[in-house]
Amino acid sequence: MQTAEQIETTINGRKCATVVLQEPVKRGETLIASIQLMKPRTADLRGLQIPQVLEMDVDALTKLLPRITVPTLTKPDIDNLDPADLVACAMGVAGFLVPKSAMDLPLA
Repeated sequence: MQTAEQIETTINGRKCATVVLQEPVKRGETLIASIQLMKPRTADLRGLQIPQVLEMDVDALTKLLPRITVPTLTKPDIDNLDPADLVACAMGVAGFLVPKSAMDLPLA
């Protein structure tokens, strides 16, 4: 998946992951080939249920992604994303929400 291509950076002090899109988003004459996902803050998650975000619920992601993407993805942009790109974004978001201690647990 795209996780190997995600590169961690920061924007305004917030951790970010860069997601290279399999299918660039076309906005007018501009092609968006990659986006940065900023680590969500509590305010970014208002009105959402974290389990739905972690379950890759499309409606939850459609509300969250415009709040945390650079460049900002609009609802029409998200509606037209390749499903694999939506999953890559969801995995990037989930990586920010899972505590580091849980990442170190051995798999059963």
